[in-house]
Amino acid sequence: MGQGMDEPLIRSKGFLFALIVGLQIALPGVIAAVSLRFLCDVFDVPWTQSYLSLALLAAVLSVLLPRNARRDANKVVDSAPPLVTRIVLRWLVILAILLAIGYATKYSAFFSRRVLTSWAITTPALIVIAEMVLNELARLLLSDPQNFRSVVFAGYTDSSRTLAQRIATNKEAGLRVRGFFDDRGAMRLGMGAGESILGKLSDLPAYVNRARVDAVFVALPMRQVHRMCHLVEGLRDTTASVYYVPDIMVFDLIQARAGELLGVPVVAVCESPFHGYRGLVKRASDILLTSTILLVAMPWMLLVAALVRLSSPGPVVYRQQRYGLDGEEITVYKFRTMAVAEEGAKVVQAAPDDPRITGLGRFLRRYSLDELPQLINVLQGRMSLVGPRPHAVSHNEEYRRLISGYMQRHKVRPGMTGLAQVNGCRGATARVEDMRARVNYDLDYLRHWSPMLDVRILVRTAITVLRHENAY
Repeated sequence: MGQGMDEPLIRSKGFLFALIVGLQIALPGVIAAVSLRFLCDVFDVPWTQSYLSLALLAAVLSVLLPRNARRDANKVVDSAPPLVTRIVLRWLVILAILLAIGYATKYSAFFSRRVLTSWAITTPALIVIAEMVLNELARLLLSDPQNFRSVVFAGYTDSSRTLAQRIATNKEAGLRVRGFFDDRGAMRLGMGAGESILGKLSDLPAYVNRARVDAVFVALPMRQVHRMCHLVEGLRDTTASVYYVPDIMVFDLIQARAGELLGVPVVAVCESPFHGYRGLVKRASDILLTSTILLVAMPWMLLVAALVRLSSPGPVVYRQQRYGLDGEEITVYKFRTMAVAEEGAKVVQAAPDDPRITGLGRFLRRYSLDELPQLINVLQGRMSLVGPRPHAVSHNEEYRRLISGYMQRHKVRPGMTGLAQVNGCRGATARVEDMRARVNYDLDYLRHWSPMLDVRILVRTAITVLRHENAY
């Protein structure tokens, strides 16, 4: 059924694991290139353009060739025999492609036979050693209880019971089962030792919010499809990942993927787009771009800070509590643009000709210069350059009750800019419909994320800022 469901459930739990996944993808190509260069030095063979081209081609092929050779359905981390087999087979395919290219282009005559033979033998051995080390690091991370994600089951069925038992006996899954929710009692269900009913299905959303549950497996019979839809709708007011067992998609899906977890088929109904290496790409690009922008913007930020200090009494930087990744509260930084700093149960959004906005503040808001301190938030990992804009905590609590799926926008880090902002949803949200339009764009971003989408949003943001549309 494709790639196992261990990836969205586990690999999104922490930057370190995402880094290991990224290394597993990139390291074979690096090893192939470096080992070729090293062998040229050992055999005193000149490092010519031909060898450089061969190294680059081998590295590209090692990344592009499919990696999802089927592993044991009950294992999250490969054991040594299948790992070695997978690496050797992929290397043989790479060699076959390179030989075919060399034969077709007549370039094979430009290479030393001793170098190529030694390279063909030693490279897979080095890759095996490196991947086994990374595999063991991944195993240690997944086996650490501090990295476990808590899960609950909606419905006590054969599928949910089987999956719960396999999770309990496979620490490498990185999951901890808290229990089941079902409208039937434990006696009627005939539950075994160690299994418990935490409440009725109607109690599930409140429990997930209260206990900060990471994932919910919905395992109700298919004949209860309307009941399942109602349950999933209730879970939209949480930040938990939701999966359906077995694989059938009847919901409004975000990053839906079918697969299996420990041999049991499941479907990701609502998941973050930044699982596995995608999370690494997102975070690495944030750090690189933000560092570059800060180097250029820092003198201007210092100037703005001095002007804010001189223009009106009060702090230079305004701090506000907002919701971040998974609904956790974060502190967001902005240059102060108002004579007062509002925080609490009721925050009044800025409006045109708002008397609270200072003269300097109006200029800063027009060109979004007040947002520059959020670059520090990005480096801290609290925010991203691109993502759903963070709202004040009081606004979150207000709109989560009025807009279905509102909290799902917090499955990714909030951004300094987002898809909603470049599509005109910028400024105050005077009506619920205004906020609903913004949330719809945010959810579309989660559904369709790609690195190129981030690039397009950043370019369009620059154009929007220069036009200062809906900014006041």
